[in-house]
Amino acid sequence: MLGPSGLRRRSELMGALRAFFVARDYLEVDTPVRLPCLLPEAHIVAFSSDGWWLQPSPELCMKRLLARGCDRLFQICHCFRKEECGRLHQSEFCMLEWYCSGVDYLGLMAECEELLTSLSRTLIHFPSLQVSGQLQWQDKKIDLSPPWERLSVHDAFRRYTGMEVEEALARDLFEELLVSHIEPRLGQQGPVFLYDYPLALGSLARRSAARPKVAERFELYIAGVELANGFSELTDVKEQRRRFASEIAFLHSQGREAAMPERFLNDLEHMPASAGIALGVDRLFMLLSGVTDIRQAIPFPEETL
Repeated sequence: MLGPSGLRRRSELMGALRAFFVARDYLEVDTPVRLPCLLPEAHIVAFSSDGWWLQPSPELCMKRLLARGCDRLFQICHCFRKEECGRLHQSEFCMLEWYCSGVDYLGLMAECEELLTSLSRTLIHFPSLQVSGQLQWQDKKIDLSPPWERLSVHDAFRRYTGMEVEEALARDLFEELLVSHIEPRLGQQGPVFLYDYPLALGSLARRSAARPKVAERFELYIAGVELANGFSELTDVKEQRRRFASEIAFLHSQGREAAMPERFLNDLEHMPASAGIALGVDRLFMLLSGVTDIRQAIPFPEETL
């Protein structure tokens, strides 16, 4: 729970985020948080709201705006997911999401790098950033200077588990090994982009032309904390419909509601080649504040309401 000084630092962070994107000619948008239909994603459990849904992400509406010709846009908003509350999770949380046409996931990695290095220079009330280009987090000194490490999922599994990623998927061990053996080791000296996820784990991401078994998706890690998730956008409507149908079938098999987002798919036909990313603002503020629990980084943790 934040007091006045923490709230002032959080406000400073919000201002710096907005300034970064406005300076790069991004359009700030605000979209509805309550929707009649969501993008079907089996790993996300949404809150119902009188027959509609609270958004787990602004992705659906922001992509529809991309299809209308808004080629660079960002949003800072609250999102809702049924997750266990704990050190890194709250069921209501603050998200920064941005999209840019004409770039792919590699270009987005570079821009994400620019964003965080810019914050490290411009934020002045964070004791953890007093050494230029360095984040002091607990007992760690994390070098923020670019270029940051790019580590493929394939190489991460070989390096940290001794198992091929294909075997982990076949034995249904991918998530377990990622969480227990890989994530805690990522970003301990400097930020790390974990990239090129198996295609089955990138339902809205474009298939790699050079490596057809992987999706052009990445996640950013700092101090073992997953901070952002981005990818080159899939704009092939037939392929997206096929993937959604698979997700919907699985959700129905679990007794969960899901429907084909037809209006989204209609707009997807007009969406340009682009890339998008979602970054957890609460987690970012937690890291910048030098604390280990997200409840120390937000104005009101759920148990205080």
